[in-house]
Amino acid sequence: MTDRADQTIDALRSGHDYLTAVVHGLASADLTRPSGASGWDVSQVLSHLGSGAEISLAVLEGALNATGTPDGDFNKSVWARWDDMSPSQRAEGFVVANDALVSRYEGLDAQTRKELKVDLGFLPVAADVATVAGVRLTEFAHHTWDVGVAFDHQAPLLPAVTGLLLDQAGAFLNFLGKADVLDARPVRIAVHTTAPERTFGVEVGNAVTLTDEPEHPDAVLNAPAEWWLRLTTGRHAPAHTPSEVSLASTSLTLDDLRRVFPGF
Repeated sequence: MTDRADQTIDALRSGHDYLTAVVHGLASADLTRPSGASGWDVSQVLSHLGSGAEISLAVLEGALNATGTPDGDFNKSVWARWDDMSPSQRAEGFVVANDALVSRYEGLDAQTRKELKVDLGFLPVAADVATVAGVRLTEFAHHTWDVGVAFDHQAPLLPAVTGLLLDQAGAFLNFLGKADVLDARPVRIAVHTTAPERTFGVEVGNAVTLTDEPEHPDAVLNAPAEWWLRLTTGRHAPAHTPSEVSLASTSLTLDDLRRVFPGF
């Protein structure tokens, strides 16, 4: 677990440095461009990441200091403060708040990275540092894409984090997926990804679950790993779908898969 925690924290730092460089290169007008997150401009995505960093840091400090997870009123006060900021304040605030969170993770010693348990509030049990940092990395990577796609409709997820995200994506499929949108179930899908190359299965039955590759799949999906990850979070519009994505099936279409993963 310590190795995974180390890798995830390193990825949070590289992601922060990348998005900080992007933010520092934006003009004022860029901050109000529509982002990849429906209904949000670029500054609102940065506000979400910045406020999330503040809340995540408070949750981490609560675990470290044994003071517990902040209550909902704390979260609401943080969101309200960020909502009241101007676009430029959100951009500047994101850089500061996210760096504070990443730096706190970096400052954890090896024993703490291995043994600390953090109550996120929405998981049934307290999670280790690797899992908690992984949840943040998932959110951070996809919202970084939301910013990037405002300026490049073919933008991928950051290659440096794709492998890590792919390894943990299965734990969230049932939460992200809507199995009941398909009338004919179960549907067994073989998924073959590139960059990195992985092979696994997805079953859409009473729930959406990760499986081994099915011997007799109802469909075979071939896609870059980063697009598979974006598919599961609803970032899968045809305009943002690479040409190498293909689905071989007599009963399932890419649009069906998009309905299974509608996003938030």
